Amino acid sequence: MNVLDELKWRGLVAHSTDEEALSAHFDDGPVTFYVGFDPTAPSIHMGNLVQMVVARHLQAAGHKPLILVGGSTGQIGDPKQTAERSLNDPVLVAGWVQRITDQVSRFISFEGDNAATVVNNLDWTGGMTVIEFLRDVGKHFPVNRMLARDVVANRLESGISYTEFSYVLLQSLDYRELFRRHQCTLQTGGSDQWGNITAGVELIRRSDGERVHALATPLLTKADGTKFGKTEAGTVWLDPEMTSPYAFHQFFLNAEDAKVVDYLKVFSSRSREEIEQLADETERAPHLRAAQRALADDVTDLVHGVGERKAATKAAQALFGKAELRDLDERTLAAATAGLNPVSVDGEMPTMADALVLAGVVASKSAARRTIAEGGAYLNNERIADADAPLTRGGLLAGGYAILRRGRKTLGALQG
Repeated sequence: MNVLDELKWRGLVAHSTDEEALSAHFDDGPVTFYVGFDPTAPSIHMGNLVQMVVARHLQAAGHKPLILVGGSTGQIGDPKQTAERSLNDPVLVAGWVQRITDQVSRFISFEGDNAATVVNNLDWTGGMTVIEFLRDVGKHFPVNRMLARDVVANRLESGISYTEFSYVLLQSLDYRELFRRHQCTLQTGGSDQWGNITAGVELIRRSDGERVHALATPLLTKADGTKFGKTEAGTVWLDPEMTSPYAFHQFFLNAEDAKVVDYLKVFSSRSREEIEQLADETERAPHLRAAQRALADDVTDLVHGVGERKAATKAAQALFGKAELRDLDERTLAAATAGLNPVSVDGEMPTMADALVLAGVVASKSAARRTIAEGGAYLNNERIADADAPLTRGGLLAGGYAILRRGRKTLGALQG
């Protein structure tokens, strides 16, 4: 299968400048392509992972990736639809450049004939004068076309600075520089970047008289049309300190039946046959959640490694009595209990009945006593026999956690 056909089957193509020409370009390959990431935060996120997945497919097909980390564009940031960005300190951005470089480097290979290269656009913009920029780049951008861009048109009434207005020139310059320095002839990115990407194609045509290509992926959404990659706690980050491997695994494990196969096609490297089999299993027995488990395992393996995925799976099993809680370390327990909002216990330790109430597992002390008497109350997966027995600090898990459970599914946590 042509790599473009593979990307289309996986739902990874929303736009291309000329699909037939791009397909022929791949066949004539190898093609040097690039995708860029602006360090406007300490980590990349789910949307960025889609771009790295595309890069992996293209590299596996024999094409050469250039991964751009925007040391200069990250100091400005692509215009938002709603309001002006706050400009980050250049020293802070430089630190984020290194962090994101380390992150993206895990997804691609730096060996072989089509070894990847990481580039930083500060290398060619840092020494450029304003006059050079205006004469060599700005000259090729009609203002009327820049004003017609959706994000600019949306911001004209509320206001947009010249800084953000000019961002498209910087990103276009990146494509031209990579074309000139590395013979790069394809830029990939998200569909929200399509205007910036095609502006780079046009700059190369105007200034160098050459034809290059562009490809954009669609925005991933949930069944209700809202953005996929957000939780109640916020963005799903790839940095394990910002989104724990446990929370990351749980996010994909909770994917909707209606969309899980779409997500598998995007994020998993499983074959068409394997994914079609999982789709069939989901349709026949959705309660088994086979596709969700495959998705969560595959993406967590990709981003955090097999060891972290196994720890996340074990933690989830332990919470519901299917593995030993005392085998979990403090970091894993903290991640696993974060969604339970552990209640802090200071001073005198509560009785078992009081602990169940404090943790929110039951509504009242009488309900706690009843649940204990019926044999349905658990502390750290061990059945509670005595409602008046005190919770002891020696009985706490790593990090001072206590997991309270009623029945099979109602959980709560304390931390002392």
